Amino acid sequence: MQTHPNDDKEPSLYILMISVHGLIRANDMELGINADTGGQTKYVVELTKSLAQHPQVAKVDLLTRLIDDDAVDADYARAEEQLSENTRIIRLQAGPTKYIRKELLWKHLDQMVDKCLQFLRKQGQLPDFIHAHYADAGYVGRQLSNLLGIPLIFTGHSLGRPKLDRLLQSGKKESAIERQFNLEKRISVEEDIIQDASLVVTSTRQEIDEQYGMYRNHDAHRYSVIPPGIDTSRFSAPARSYRINDALKMLIDKFIFKKDKPIILTICRPDIRKNISGLVAAYGQSQTLQEMANLVIVAGTREDIKALEESQQQVMNDLLLDIDQYDLWGKVAIPKNITQDDIPELYRYAAKRKGVFINAAFTEPFGLTLIEAVASGLPFVAPDDGGPRDIVNNCRSGFVTNTLDSNAIAATLEQVLSDSKKWRLLSKNGLINIKRHYTWKKHVEKYMKEVRTLLRKDRKRIKRQYKTALNAGKSTMPLAKFALITDIDNTLLGDKNSLQSLITWLRGQSGDLAFGIATGRPLESAIEILQKNNVPMPDVLITSVGSEINYGTSLKPDTGWSNHIKHLWRREDLVEAMKSIPGIRLQTEDNQREFKISYLVTPEEVPSLESINQHLQQLKLHAQVIYSHNEFLDILPIRASKGHAIRYLAYKWDLPLEQFLTSGDSGNDSEMLVGDTLGVVVGNHSEELESLRGMDQVYFAEGRYAAGILEGIHHYQFGQRNEH
Repeated sequence: MQTHPNDDKEPSLYILMISVHGLIRANDMELGINADTGGQTKYVVELTKSLAQHPQVAKVDLLTRLIDDDAVDADYARAEEQLSENTRIIRLQAGPTKYIRKELLWKHLDQMVDKCLQFLRKQGQLPDFIHAHYADAGYVGRQLSNLLGIPLIFTGHSLGRPKLDRLLQSGKKESAIERQFNLEKRISVEEDIIQDASLVVTSTRQEIDEQYGMYRNHDAHRYSVIPPGIDTSRFSAPARSYRINDALKMLIDKFIFKKDKPIILTICRPDIRKNISGLVAAYGQSQTLQEMANLVIVAGTREDIKALEESQQQVMNDLLLDIDQYDLWGKVAIPKNITQDDIPELYRYAAKRKGVFINAAFTEPFGLTLIEAVASGLPFVAPDDGGPRDIVNNCRSGFVTNTLDSNAIAATLEQVLSDSKKWRLLSKNGLINIKRHYTWKKHVEKYMKEVRTLLRKDRKRIKRQYKTALNAGKSTMPLAKFALITDIDNTLLGDKNSLQSLITWLRGQSGDLAFGIATGRPLESAIEILQKNNVPMPDVLITSVGSEINYGTSLKPDTGWSNHIKHLWRREDLVEAMKSIPGIRLQTEDNQREFKISYLVTPEEVPSLESINQHLQQLKLHAQVIYSHNEFLDILPIRASKGHAIRYLAYKWDLPLEQFLTSGDSGNDSEMLVGDTLGVVVGNHSEELESLRGMDQVYFAEGRYAAGILEGIHHYQFGQRNEH
């Protein structure tokens, strides 16, 4: 068990950040080149760097997906990239090596979980907490949190339910939305994350009330509003002598006829949700606005519109058609290759020309570009939604408006541009208030205050669990050096004296040993019988003949295992098919599970296993049929069994099978006893296991029940082999 210092002497923390999608690297970030590489990627990198500078933080790792694809820079194929002395980007391969958009990542996220676990084992250290960003990383973070017993912090950045609501309001059909964004899966995952996260960090109060409030698992007590910071070394107001560099000025001026006008500037991805078409309509329908200012649209970077993703092509094609429809040639600039280093210059240039920044998106959870504009002395107009409301209240340097209404956008822009005295006041207010509310130093101070509270609660949880488990707190699984997995009935249990001796041995191995059970019993029954016999809660529980895996005192399910074994599983069809088999009857409802169908058997009437298998195969049904104790018949998915579950654990936790000792007494234990594991057959075993006698690494003990397990431990010198 890991110990923690007192609150007045906090430990040096190891933080694990997770942000799966997009293109993430230390420098020259490629923001806006696709729908997945926007403000979130920048926020996560800057947060990681800022946290690493805090005196209580020893290390921060940012985990993301490795991408080895000729279509993107080779940087994204580097397994490790240093951000600072104590900060790294770690890239793990999950799914194909090529770049894929976030909506296609869902089926690869269980692999990301496994790769994360293996990464943690190799480095030999577990984080103090996990912070996951967006729903896909939230899925990974939730699994890791459950598996490791480590608190989870979640930042949604944008949420599925509000997004669906706004897209429907904009006139999109629900079926088309689902095809493009896979929101049903995302919303379901977000519900699970919100339920399990120890802390949800938001940028605004509105996110909590109006966005997270749309979810059934919403609990306002676990939220904290911590607005992002701004790097004031990059974003600052133009000096009196400021002059934009000639190359950048040329990228804009080549589109413009009357170059001396103020600038209406927008910077966003070419994404339908950013509402570029609504902005162009607002400008195109207002002759007043056209006379007052030029419009500059930075919609990501591009070499050729035809090379963009299909959804981005559509946005850019519509933009060109809209410019033509309103005859805006010479009034609108759409530069192609604006780098991240150019962005601060653009804000300053717009501020120098007494312009305005516009975020015309349908919805805006925060609005990082708004505080960048404010820090540059540039007033703004933004959606009457989420973050912009708070930024207006805090900075008093802009206005919110109904961005679903082009007339409202135009009127608000005219309001800013028409009054030079008001413009100067907005600019001045922003420069003063940005330092009061939106610096990374202030963000990290509040963040660490919330973390200290969170970790104090976690230590109290660990203390409550300590008396009931061999290993309380963080899971033993990722750093265990060996594992003992045993059947319960007639193996672990049966003799009280030898059971107590085994428990004493288990406690002596605490920290190095992962203790588990593998039983035909359902989870509830297994826990009940263990508690009745005063057996400490195992680190891992394989139940229902290997069809379920749960962990520790919190009994967190292994979702990856469930997703793995449901392959080809057709439960209702199997139940129907088995009705024609004589000599069997369904066990009681409490013995039936999602991935297990259980029968009682009349031995003299039931046909052979071969006959049952042939019957199912003829119906094109795929399942395992397991017969044990001449009394029970279980139908399982083809990938589910005690043996398969142990091999899955070996892979998932990167622990060699040779470091597993397994023990059992009956036929449904045979698969986990053979192979590379160290098998122990207890002396009171059933006749079904005699066929294993003489096999390599299957030891037949003379001792009965737990005494047989202890005899096997001595035979293999188990626990002494872990350094070899």
